[in-house]
Amino acid sequence: MDSKGRQFKNPFGRPWMTETGAAAAASSSMGLKGIVAGGITGGIEICITFPTEYVKTQLQLDEKGGLKGGEKKYNGIMDCVKKTVRQHGFFGLYRGLSVLLYGSIPKSAVRFGAFEELKKRSVDSNGNLAPHQRLLCGLGAGVSEAILAVTPMETVKVKFINDQRSGNPRYRGFFHGVTMIVKEQGIRGIYQGLTATIMKQGSNQAIRFFVMESLKDWWRGGDPQKSVPKPVVGAFGAFAGAASVFGNTPIDVVKTRMQGLEASKYKNTADCFMKIWRNEGPSAFYKGTVPRLSRVCLDVAITFMIYDSFMELFNNIWK
Repeated sequence: MDSKGRQFKNPFGRPWMTETGAAAAASSSMGLKGIVAGGITGGIEICITFPTEYVKTQLQLDEKGGLKGGEKKYNGIMDCVKKTVRQHGFFGLYRGLSVLLYGSIPKSAVRFGAFEELKKRSVDSNGNLAPHQRLLCGLGAGVSEAILAVTPMETVKVKFINDQRSGNPRYRGFFHGVTMIVKEQGIRGIYQGLTATIMKQGSNQAIRFFVMESLKDWWRGGDPQKSVPKPVVGAFGAFAGAASVFGNTPIDVVKTRMQGLEASKYKNTADCFMKIWRNEGPSAFYKGTVPRLSRVCLDVAITFMIYDSFMELFNNIWK
C-alpha cells in the first residue's frame, strides 16, 4: 500500500510489492513473462494445428485459371488432404511448417507482450479492463504482431505452399526460399499484403481478446483475483476463435491472395477485393471457412490454456 493506504495491483489483480520502485520492477517483469510465455505457447501451438492451416491455404488459393490456367484442383477438405498425402506423403501436410515455426514464436511473443503492456496501462485500480479497453488492447496487440512478425511470415508461408502447387517447385527449404524471394522481389516480396494483414490481425485480436476478457470477467464476477479453470479457459478460447473467424474470413482470403505467387495481378488490396467479388462472387470470401474454423477454435483454445498455464508457473517461480 502507498502512504494513502492504496494497494497496487498488476493487470491480473494480484497485489504488487509495496514500494513504488518494486511495483514498477514487477510491472516490467510481468511484460517480460508475457513475452516468454507467449513465445513458448506459439511454438507448441503451431506444431499441433498446422495441417488445418495448410488445407485452408490450399483451398483459398484454389481458383479456376490458377498457375496453369486450368480447373480447380480440389473438391473440398478431404479431397485436398487425400491428394496431398498421396502425392507428397503425410508430411506433405506440414509443407511450410518451418516458416510458421520460425515466425510463430516471435508472433505470439509480440502479441501477448503488447497486450500485457497495453493492459497494464489501461486497467483500473482494481485490475479490471473496461469493455472498450479490452477491444483497443486486442487491436493494438494485433497491429503490433502484423507489422513485426506476421506479414513476412505469412507471405513466405503462402509462397511456399503456392510453390508446391506448381509442376516444378522451386523452393528447397526455408532459407533458400526466402533468399530467392528477396533476390527476385526485394524486401517488398516478403511484405506483400501488409495492409490486409494489419486489418486481419488487428480485427482478429480485437475480437478474440475482447471476447476472452469479457467471458473471464463474467466467470470471475468482476473479481480479477478469482482463478478460471483451464478447461473453461479452453472453452472460452474456442468461442473467441469462432467469433474472429466469422468476423474476418473475407479479410483473410484477400490477404492470402495478395501474398500468393499470382499477387502481381492485383494492384492493391482494394483491387484484389473487387476482382474476387466480380470474378468469383461473394461466396469466394468465405472459402476455407470450415478448415479455418476448426483450426482457429483449436488454436485459440490451446493458446490461451498454454499461455495461462505458463503465466501461473512463472508467477510462482519467477519473482
